[in-house]
Amino acid sequence: MLLIPAIDLKDGHCVRLRQGDMNDSTIFSDNPAAMARRWVNAGARRLHLVDLNGAFAGKPVNEAAVKAILAEVGDEIPVQLGGGIRDLDTIERYLDDGLSYIIIGTAAVKNPGFMRDACSAFGGHIIVGLDAKNGKVATDGWSKLTGHEVADLAKKFEDYGVEGIVYTDIGRDGMLTGVNIDATVKLAQVLTIPVFASGGLSSLAEIEKLCAVEDVGIEGVICGRAIYSGELDFAVAQARADELASA
Repeated sequence: MLLIPAIDLKDGHCVRLRQGDMNDSTIFSDNPAAMARRWVNAGARRLHLVDLNGAFAGKPVNEAAVKAILAEVGDEIPVQLGGGIRDLDTIERYLDDGLSYIIIGTAAVKNPGFMRDACSAFGGHIIVGLDAKNGKVATDGWSKLTGHEVADLAKKFEDYGVEGIVYTDIGRDGMLTGVNIDATVKLAQVLTIPVFASGGLSSLAEIEKLCAVEDVGIEGVICGRAIYSGELDFAVAQARADELASA
């Protein structure tokens, strides 16, 4: 089970939002590259970046911060990024910058043709981010709820050839109320590609619960507010996950 620290970028800072609300953010660092180094030194084997401004603007906004992070740790571990990626040129540029995976969310839902083209052109590098509330997918920085069922879209994107799905329960994100493990398991059970859990992780006990269902296809979990607030010690949690995997 990979524990993947999230670095959410807003106006060049490393922040955390509550339930995706840009007006309810906490700044944790003015130096995203130093934050990336902190997590790698703590044992992270992958990083999850989000361009929050980009998600709302529909185009990259925090590219300078992304490049600084890649310059710091990009040679050591894979780095994935989502937020505001809406065209093939942007994907190509980010991959050239050194990103390992591109996460496409809103554009995947609104423009399936783009998604198919992205998987065809950049096979092995495309992940879909599906953000949902009560099983329905949300788009545009979570501001719009669609009528699409998560599982139906996920299966369609699996057919396109995506590498995996990051599944976020937006009712829980940034709230430390716990990952929606049941919904994540149900999604993983209908897919053959890996699923990454996201939204609300709050404790070591939850890591243990996720490890117990890892074999259905849950490959990792995105760690956000809990590792910044100190509710969860990242190094201890990853060590525990590794211990359970080898048991």
